[in-house]
Formats: sequence, C-alpha cells, structure tokens
Amino acid sequence: MKIALITDTHFGCRNDSQVFNKYHKRFYNEIFFPYLKEHNIKTCVHLGDVVDRRKFINYRTLKDLRENFIKRLWEMGVDTHIIIGNHDTFYKNTNEVNSIAELFSTYDGQVEPWMYPSPKEIVLDGLKILMMPWICDDNRTECMTMIEQTNAQILMGHLEVKGFEMHTGQFSYEGTPADVFQKFDMAMSGHFHHKSDNGNIYYLGNPYQITWSDYKDTRGFHIFDTETRELDHIVNPFEIFHKIYYDDENLTLESIQNEDYSQYQNCFIKIVIVKRNNPFWFDTLIDKLYKVDVADISVAENFDVDLLDGEDLINEAEDTMTILSKYVESLSIDNKKELDFLLQTLYTEALSVETV
Repeated sequence: MKIALITDTHFGCRNDSQVFNKYHKRFYNEIFFPYLKEHNIKTCVHLGDVVDRRKFINYRTLKDLRENFIKRLWEMGVDTHIIIGNHDTFYKNTNEVNSIAELFSTYDGQVEPWMYPSPKEIVLDGLKILMMPWICDDNRTECMTMIEQTNAQILMGHLEVKGFEMHTGQFSYEGTPADVFQKFDMAMSGHFHHKSDNGNIYYLGNPYQITWSDYKDTRGFHIFDTETRELDHIVNPFEIFHKIYYDDENLTLESIQNEDYSQYQNCFIKIVIVKRNNPFWFDTLIDKLYKVDVADISVAENFDVDLLDGEDLINEAEDTMTILSKYVESLSIDNKKELDFLLQTLYTEALSVETV
C-alpha cells in the first residue's frame, strides 16, 4: 500500500488571506489531487495543523477546507486519517477541544475513528502504526506510556523534538528528546515546516510556502510505501515568495520593459537593490510588476554591496526570523537559546493576526 502523507496545511493562514488561499488551492488542484488520482492512492494521513487559527475559523476558510480538501478526499474514496496538531486545538494544555472534531464529528458527540486527539495504534496494510497527536500537559503521560509500550515500528505524529530545524537555520531548543523515538524504524512528523531527518525521525515539511522563512525551501507532500518503507517526496513547484536583484549597471531600459513578469502574479516580491543609478528605470520595473498584479512589493537597500558577493549578497535580504536570531547571537548574555526561541515563537504567533 502507498499512503499519501501531508501535514501543516494551515487553512486560513495569514489572517485568511485570499492571496494565499488561491496559491494553496493551485497546489491541490494541479499537484496533490491529480497525483493521488493518477497513482490510485486510496489512503491519506494528515499529520496535524489542518487549520491555522486555534481559537476560531473564518466561514470562507471552512468552506475551502471542506470543499477543496476533505470532501474531495471522500469523493475519491480515500481512507482519510487526521492527527491533531497544536494549531487544531483550542487550549494549549489539552487536545480535548479541537477544530477537526468540532467541525466534522457527528452530533452524537463521539470522536470519529479517523481523528486522533489521543495516541492510538492502527493497522494499515498489515503494518502497525502508532498515531501520535500533539503532546501536551493533559496527555503527556498517556503518550509517553504508549511510546514505551507499543511494538509498532512506525510512528506518525505531530511532534516537537529538540534539535531539529523549525525553519532553515532555526533550530528548536524545546520539546521531546530525540532518543525517545529511537525504538521506531521511522517516526514521521508534522509541526516543523522545514523538511529534515536524522535517519530515524523524519520531519516531512509543509506542502507550500507561508512566510518569507520558507523562501527557496523545498515544499510538497510524501508517499509512504508500507512494504518497502520508502518515503518519496513529491515536490510542489509553485512559489509565492520571490527575490529580484536589481542592478541597473547590468540592465537596459529595453530589457526591463521586455521582461516577462507574469510569473510573479499574486506573488510577494522582495527587490534587493545592488545598484540604482537611474530612478526612472527602477520605477519602470515597479510599474511592470504592479501591472501583472503582484500581491506585494518590498525593497531591501541601504547596505554596501561592494563588500558583498554571492551568498553574502543573498543573505542581506534575510527574513525576519533570521535577523532576530542573528541579533540574539550578537548579544553578550547567557540565555541566548531561550531568548531566541521566545522571539521565534512570538513572531510566529504574530503572523496569525497579520493582515495581508
């Protein structure tokens, strides 16, 4: 059996932005569901954080979630399993009240068998799998006991494990020690959006970009083969964040005017100024971008590019999280890791109320 694994879809992200909704919908319409249909994939596991907001959901977002994801899986006859992630829960210390149960359970109040707010062993194609939801205060003892006592070789969950990258270059200093999961042949997880592994724990990464921290970081979903234990990554080729390096010493007005900018439609553009000697040429570029209906344009300048080349230049147009981490690293304090983690957490939470 081949199982589709997807995680951290974050329906309603960026304050229910319709720009991001359209971008994400393209992934489902052109990549995810066509692949499932073409390869006759009949089982799908979502490893948590189906929705973005913990406290409430926008009705339009709910409609998109139902019609463009859940309903399509059911209509295709896909056996669907959803593990509860931290963004799916109302409270931080318990999974009892969660969006998936409230939105999709029947009125008898019973938790549907395909929802996993608590740890549970299941069998797919003869393979025992431990489904592990977000570990919090309320279920920590139950989860740790299940991990210790299970004879399942495979774990799928929404885990926070120390030492793994949350985003490129941003590591987690909190969570469960990695050696807790050494007993499993494979522990596959959502939660951190950057794809990484240590040969035992596999962070699958989310299917599409959501913040500038995701720039040029590979996104997609996975196919897990229950027989061979192979984990194939199906890449999402679509990006919403783009950088343009502007140097009018290497440009002409004609080249700016004739360039095809249609690839940037509904995208977020960061223009990195290398040399800007001709304001009219630069304004022409801005005008051409707005005419193809970009979502947003930001400009990064005021640094001495004569001192930079190659990778150094690219790093000057960093995302907010990288800038915060570098600032913390420059401080002469003892608790750098704790401060860095706090700032990253606050920044991530701030994105949930950002208007795009």
